[in-house]
Amino acid sequence: MQVMDVIAQMLRRENISLMFCYPTTPVIEAAARAGIRPILCRQERVGVDMANGYARVKNGKPFSVFAMQYGPGAENAFPGIATAFSDSSPVLLLPLGHRREVAQVAPTFRSSRTYASVTRSVEELLEPAEIGNVMRRAFNHLKNGRLGPVMVELPLDLVEHELGDFPIVYRPVRPTRSAADPRDVDDAARLLLEADCPVIQAGQGVLYAEAWDELRELAELTSIPVVTTVEGKSAFPETHPLSLGTTGIVLTGPGNHFLAQSDLLLGIGTSLTRHFLTNRVLPVATRRIIQASNDPRDFYKGYEMDVALLGDAKLVLRQLIDAVRDRLGGKARVNGTAAQIAAIKREWLAEWRPKLESSQSPITPYRVISEFARAVDRDKTIVTHDSGSPRDQILPFYETTVPNGYLGWGKSHALGTGLGLTIGAKLAAPDRFCVNFMGDAAFGMTGLDFETSVRADAPICTVVLNNSSMAVETRAMKLSHSLYRTRDIGGNYAGIARDLGGWSERVEDPAQIGDAIRRAWEQNQNGRSALLEIITNEEVDFSFRRSNFDH
Repeated sequence: MQVMDVIAQMLRRENISLMFCYPTTPVIEAAARAGIRPILCRQERVGVDMANGYARVKNGKPFSVFAMQYGPGAENAFPGIATAFSDSSPVLLLPLGHRREVAQVAPTFRSSRTYASVTRSVEELLEPAEIGNVMRRAFNHLKNGRLGPVMVELPLDLVEHELGDFPIVYRPVRPTRSAADPRDVDDAARLLLEADCPVIQAGQGVLYAEAWDELRELAELTSIPVVTTVEGKSAFPETHPLSLGTTGIVLTGPGNHFLAQSDLLLGIGTSLTRHFLTNRVLPVATRRIIQASNDPRDFYKGYEMDVALLGDAKLVLRQLIDAVRDRLGGKARVNGTAAQIAAIKREWLAEWRPKLESSQSPITPYRVISEFARAVDRDKTIVTHDSGSPRDQILPFYETTVPNGYLGWGKSHALGTGLGLTIGAKLAAPDRFCVNFMGDAAFGMTGLDFETSVRADAPICTVVLNNSSMAVETRAMKLSHSLYRTRDIGGNYAGIARDLGGWSERVEDPAQIGDAIRRAWEQNQNGRSALLEIITNEEVDFSFRRSNFDH
């Protein structure tokens, strides 16, 4: 038995059944010997994205694994790992390392020296006898506290080290959770009920804690509306009367109204990070802030706060429910919030109906989104966007109905991220219709990994919104485009998908969108990956861009 065989056996005991990877690393063979299925990507960045999507759909239970070679493999994986870090996604990274006698020689690339800024922890395995301790420390970081990628670098000479009949004495690491200080919970309950226009903002921590039932219970008990972060989208059903949708660079009409008016914000399972995609609406002089997080580093880092609740989102929400119910005498509070949301939503949607129902050609992306929402069973669908226009067009208008029905992202993500996330999601939830929307620029970044979904038996649906342009850069590249056509790009993406082994269709008539989506779903049901290339216009109109109401 070699060191890598011991590691593979530990992974099996941690309930790992597949490993995302790219050669050359002997860890792939060790995993296969242990009964772990290797899933080979075409590019390391996409492979890490696949592991990211898998872990998120599984709510980190279990975490996922990506293994790659030293040098180019580890270098090429960096953007995917940075993405997983911004998503707080529990991904175990097992880069091969150079042999120890040459690892220190410049300019040799060492993962353990380079990745500290985008991982929860980095460690190099240096002694065979320390396998158990090193891996336990890694698994602890993948299961407890704030989640995120964890790296263990495996020097080549060490992973191939012969151990003989090495006894594997290993028990899986047990996750731990904690609740908040009761004093803080009582203060938070009082402030929630005293506020005139409170809003709950739910983040990805609600999904990882599987606390969506408690979130809904608190909202209904207090009649407080709920908005989710981009990464927390789907933590609260957006068809619920108290939903305000998602807060990102764009907002729904009700989200715009209530966030501008609110005098108290309860952030649950969210870091409240100051970022151009999230939370720029927070610094209002009259607004009070309550934050619940399992990571104390999130508290007070960008705003003055009134109450900080340190603990697991599920446990903290249950504490808040009990405290609020005591103050309400056991009865739910009734007010006109839901009716107000419904009225604002009707007015907002009426303004957008011309785009959502447009028959123009080239097709407006909003018609695509509207048709898609009607054509699919949202309870059995997982959707993600890509950077730029697809994200900002989909977020307000595609309403999620079930937890993890959407994989939102955007803090530190490159074009093309959605493709890998969707392949990972399909492997985690094979019974779901897994769909990623991307522009033609994003396809140019990662499109060849569509073939990975074909080869890995992970039939996804990719929707390419093809406007032959980088439309989101219209303002930023106005002069250069007028002189040199710098925003123009092109390609036959349906043709590429067919050549890569999938089913595809090109759609130019808006009346055919719904039927094309249903045909793509049927192909997925039959085990074939599908790509819809929809010819769209250069739509640059968005719903309530944040700059319209910054305070």
